[in-house]
Formats: sequence, structure tokens, C-alpha cells
Amino acid sequence: MAKNKVLFECQACGNQQSKWLGKCPECGSWDSFVELKSEQIQVLREIAKTSSKSSEAVCIEDVELEYFSRSSTGDDELDLVLGGGLVEGSLILIGGSPGVGKSTLLLKIASNLAKRGKKVLYVSGEESKAQIKLRADRLEANTSDLFLLTELCLENILEELHKKDYEILIIDSIQTLYSNKISSAAGSITQVREITFELMRVSKAFNISTFIIGHITKEGAIAGPRVLEHMVDVVLYFEGDATKEIRLLRGFKNRFGGTSEVGIFEMTPKGLISAKNLANRFFTRGKAISGSALGVVMEGSRALVLEVQALVCESAYPKRSATGYEKNRLDMLLALLERKLEIPLGHYDVFVNISGGVKVNETAADLAVVAAIISSFKNRPLSKDSVFIGELSLNGEIREVFSLDIRLKEAKMQKFKNAIIPSKPIEDVGLKCFVAKELSQVLEWM
Repeated sequence: MAKNKVLFECQACGNQQSKWLGKCPECGSWDSFVELKSEQIQVLREIAKTSSKSSEAVCIEDVELEYFSRSSTGDDELDLVLGGGLVEGSLILIGGSPGVGKSTLLLKIASNLAKRGKKVLYVSGEESKAQIKLRADRLEANTSDLFLLTELCLENILEELHKKDYEILIIDSIQTLYSNKISSAAGSITQVREITFELMRVSKAFNISTFIIGHITKEGAIAGPRVLEHMVDVVLYFEGDATKEIRLLRGFKNRFGGTSEVGIFEMTPKGLISAKNLANRFFTRGKAISGSALGVVMEGSRALVLEVQALVCESAYPKRSATGYEKNRLDMLLALLERKLEIPLGHYDVFVNISGGVKVNETAADLAVVAAIISSFKNRPLSKDSVFIGELSLNGEIREVFSLDIRLKEAKMQKFKNAIIPSKPIEDVGLKCFVAKELSQVLEWM
């Protein structure tokens, strides 16, 4: 008799080995390898066979373009992040920390689509129908074309999906589902892979747009194997503190559009709604205080004025901490201040915070961060009528940033008077601009 093939799989990252290992060579997890049963190995073979079908090469000039049919979700911010609307048959994965508003947003979107005549199936493996109904009453999401199903078994969900001509499917969440084909527990690597594969097959075959909610790990990534993100068409992450009103929906993958746009939502008693007026949500215009500087960052095609807060105080054991700003970038800026401006920060604690719960992912906020640190160190308040825009290089030069005119127009719209920038703007936006090429020039202006 032929010997059965033995396969072990890491339950943290999905890495496969022919023998058991104490430590995963891919993710470094200990005691995470589990032996797969014959049914699980068969599922892996079917997935690999489907994804590796041979096809004939075609000249690129002979390939015909496909035009995707899009429909609005009823929410301007979500449409923006999706690239202009919801594509038929697309598979969309949404991740985020618990309580950030994933289920609330998708229930509202389900209601919007149902009110437009689309049949929507909302599947929940975490809440009862009564709990979802209670939230729907609060969100005013009751409509006749929205159907609820509380089910954990994938086969039962697919059976219900074929009973009616559903056009939208929402899964909340994929880690709670299981398939009868596999004997492992719900949420395991093999279960998540098999369920995602089946949902992808059904979505493409019947043009059903599918939203999947995924749990995240403590590192902030979606739990499960990376193949989960490879299978879906769109990957969106919710950012923001659950205790604050503002949430950001950021795209990390989109086969039907770009990932540069960011959707901004506001949590209200009626659920997550598109934030219409974000002008003064991320900064205050009160009395000038030390350790506070204002900068302008780009979130997608938007310009946002942010307040950067810094606290510098003497300490026997210096600490550096950053909230909403990259810690390595902060260390570099502090070293730059000591080297170029001879500011002795070696015996000082330095804490930096970006107000409003926004995470700054670009370098145009460097000048504002440095201005806030110097302001706190010298205990010198900065004018609330000034904004700092610029990237700092390792030699102390202030580099130009993209979309400078858009940033200055936003600052003018918010009634700022002064702007410290690295170069003159192309257009006259009505601000008094101070051009600074080196960091020492900013210190003289302060």
C-alpha cells in the first residue's frame, strides 16, 4: 500500500512542512504546527488545482478590455475608497479592531443597497437576529429586501444563498464560520482558506458582491493566512480609536481601483456616517501654548490640518514615545536636532502625539513635529495662525513636498495667516509664506 503523505501546517501563518517543527521558519511561532488530516490535504489540492489551471498565452494587443459595472453603496466615503462604487462579483475584506464600527457600517450599507432594490443577505456568526434588529432600529436600516441569517456552517449559508436571487452577501465574521468538509475548528488556517475559496467561487460564478469582516491580530494585521488577502479583490482596514468619533477606512489592496484614497467617517447615535465637515476636527484654535504646532498632511486627495503635540521634560531615564507618528522617524528627528541645532535632548523625555487619532504616513509633517518639540523644549508658544509644511533630510535641509498648493489652499480656507514652507507656491493663495531651506532658519523664525 502507498504510504499516505504527511503534511504539517503552522496555525499562525499557514506555512507548510513535511515534518513537525518546534518553531515556524516563516513567522517564528513556537509549537504552532498541526498535522493535517487527509480531508484537509485534499482541500488544499483542490484549491491549488483550481488556481493553477493552464492557459494559452495571448498577445497583449489581442486582449479585449473588460468594463466593470459599478453601483453606488449609498455612502460617498465608501464609494471613494472602493474606486467609484461597488463592482459586481467582487470580494471585499474589511478588518479593524473590535468596536471600531465594522458591523455598524456594513449593516448600514446593506440597508442602503436593499433600499435601491438589491436583495441583501446579512450572515452573522457572532450575534443573534434580535441583536442585529436592535442595531437596525437605531440605524434606521429596516427594509424588506434585507434578510438576516445567523449561521456558522458554510454549506447552510450557500444553500440559503441559492434559494433567492441575492445580489449582496455580507459575512460577519469569517473566523466564526466552519465547513463540514474539514474537521478542524472554526477560525483555523484550513477552515479560513476553504471558506474564502468557496465564497470567491460563488461570488464570481453568480456575480454576487461579497463583504467579509475579518478579525485582526494584536499587531493590527488581519488574522489568518496571507492567502486570505491574496484571494479577495479589495482589502480595507478601519483605523481610529473606538473611544473617539472619527474613523478612517484605508485601502491596502484594490484590483478595481487605486489605494490612495481614504474614507473618513464619524460615529454618531445613528451609526457611522460620512464625515461632511472635517475642517476643525483635528486641531484647536484656542490660546497659543508651548509644545503645539500645526501641519497639513494629505489623506488621499484631501488635505487635513493636524495639530502635533509634543512634551519634553528632563528625566534620568529618557524615553521616546510617539502616538500617530512613526517612532523611528521621531528618533531620526531628535538626532537631527542634537546634531544641527545642538539642542541637548539626551537627558529628556520626548513624547509626540497627533491629535484626532490620525496616523501620519507621510514625511510632510516632519517640520511640524520638530517645531512642536522645540516649542516644548524652550517653553515658547507658537502662533495658532501658522502652519508648518516640509520634509527634513538627514543633513538638516527642508525638502519640498507634493501637492503644496492644495495644502496651502486648505490652510487658507481654515483662516490661517502664515505658512512656513520649503519653496514658493505656484499660485498666490493669500497666505504670508516664509520660505525656509534649512532647519536653522525655522529656529530663527520661532
